[in-house]
Amino acid sequence: MALIEDYAIVGDLQTAALVGRNGSIDWLCLPRFDSPACFAALLGGPDNGHWRLAPAGAGDCTRRAYLEDSLVLESVWETDDGTVKVTDFMPQRDRAPDLVRVVEGVSGSVAMLGVLRLRFDYGHVVPWVRRLDDHRVAVAGPDSAWLRSEPPVPTYGRDLSTCSEFTVDAGQRVAFVLTWHPSHEPRPPLVDPHEALRHSLEDWRAWAARCAYRGPHREAVLRSLITLKALTYAPTGGIVAAPTTSLPEEIGGVRNWDYRHCWLRDSTLTLNSLLAVGYEDEAAAWRDWLLRAAAGDPADLQTMYGLGGERRLPETVLDWLPGYERSFPVRIGNAAVTQLQLDVYGEVVDSLHAVPRGGGRGTEPLAWNIQCSMLGFLKDHWREPDAGLWEVRGPRRHFVHSKVMAWVAADRAVCALENDPGLSGDLDGWRTLREEVHREVCEQGFDADRGTFTQYYGSRELDAATLLIPRTGFLPPGDPRVTGTIEAVRRELEQGGFVHRYTLEGSPVDGLPGGEGAFLACSFWLADALCLTGRHKEAREVFERLLAVRNDVGLLAEEYDPVVGRQLGNFPQAFSHIALVGTALLLTGAETAH
Repeated sequence: MALIEDYAIVGDLQTAALVGRNGSIDWLCLPRFDSPACFAALLGGPDNGHWRLAPAGAGDCTRRAYLEDSLVLESVWETDDGTVKVTDFMPQRDRAPDLVRVVEGVSGSVAMLGVLRLRFDYGHVVPWVRRLDDHRVAVAGPDSAWLRSEPPVPTYGRDLSTCSEFTVDAGQRVAFVLTWHPSHEPRPPLVDPHEALRHSLEDWRAWAARCAYRGPHREAVLRSLITLKALTYAPTGGIVAAPTTSLPEEIGGVRNWDYRHCWLRDSTLTLNSLLAVGYEDEAAAWRDWLLRAAAGDPADLQTMYGLGGERRLPETVLDWLPGYERSFPVRIGNAAVTQLQLDVYGEVVDSLHAVPRGGGRGTEPLAWNIQCSMLGFLKDHWREPDAGLWEVRGPRRHFVHSKVMAWVAADRAVCALENDPGLSGDLDGWRTLREEVHREVCEQGFDADRGTFTQYYGSRELDAATLLIPRTGFLPPGDPRVTGTIEAVRRELEQGGFVHRYTLEGSPVDGLPGGEGAFLACSFWLADALCLTGRHKEAREVFERLLAVRNDVGLLAEEYDPVVGRQLGNFPQAFSHIALVGTALLLTGAETAH
């Protein structure tokens, strides 16, 4: 089976496909990121659905890359008979999603083999396939998919697959288009694959040209921003954490989760990063999604929502899929949606405070009313234990990071009132709340003997989330409690230059068996903390070490195994790419200032 980092993505801002080095598309959900997959070989095998298009008898491509400043992937095979390239992309849709694959001969004469194996409902349902004019039409329940080629290429059925064999000479092009639509509707209009390619490149390059970042490693930053754009669900502005489910945090383990949802805690870093590099429209769309999702009784606030703000995301096991490299179970939905996670309130208030809208700072009536209601909730509930940032499946605890983010909520609300006398709010009450939270965290969340903040009150375990303390403003970077925490995290959570989320061995709160890789976002947080404390050279070293583990097309998963040197977890991961952009901006600003 391919490594996680062997994949690249193509997408249309409503869903995304994973394309392997061998020319096989092994994951695609249609019509949305969170819809059932029609290609699920990623979590099983070829019989669970895939579409391979490559030279007959060939293995992995010789090289591949995204065409400049785009999400259009070009894979090149150099064979004994000649050279051929396959260009994969998904044009931004008018109505129906299209997956386009263009084969082009570069030199010689190359025999090609295509195998399309559609399996709807996460690799479970074999469709009925028939010919209709120059199309192959697959239908099963609510799903219908149409395959055509230009010029027409003969196809035949074999092993419940649609196969094609053809030869391309130098300069010859053959385009394949797979179009999905609801089976009860007529076939959508046909797209011209070559015009669609031209428009896709124009669209992506025009978007990339708006990037205002001009610092070091611009290519890495821009690729991360393009990836974040690709993970955006355009109809609502929501950003999915990843386009995949159940890629494991440990090979053969059980830490396999569905990340095809939108997490509120990603909001502050995402918004700040998008604004800092000139993407105001995208920041506004994400902020508006956040406002819609967060509206309502603050007691009902969830850590995550569906692409359109849906609240119910029931967790289910797909028992017919064995999982990536036998990492079972495969889950859809996410039970963490029901957890109390107090840090989310701070993230939402911080986001609405930081991002301007209509000339204000998140203080138009709806945004301000939401912030006030959240402060009212925190005032009554901040002393309760919760599940924390990491959504642990063990018992609730008084997690330090959750309390720090409650402080953030109070602090931002106080600042808003102090800066805008026209606002109404409980200034004295919120100041008191801010002081009480700060005092308690410093008294109960700090281990004076070891000179470090801990994971939760009274524990000896550490948590990489405490690296965020100087960035939130809870304590200044030069405070010895901050520098002591950085050193403790490096001593106890760092492995091979990469940072784990928290002390896992013997953890009384984790609630799951097995282990996991180092968390890439936490490793970027270490670089941030080092930078903020003036250790710029060390911060740069950490940052460049992280850049080196990106795959050949610049993508990062959620985690990394520093022992065997491979990526782990859902892929590509928004949180990792958000953190990359944030660290690049911080380092560039610090070095410019000096």
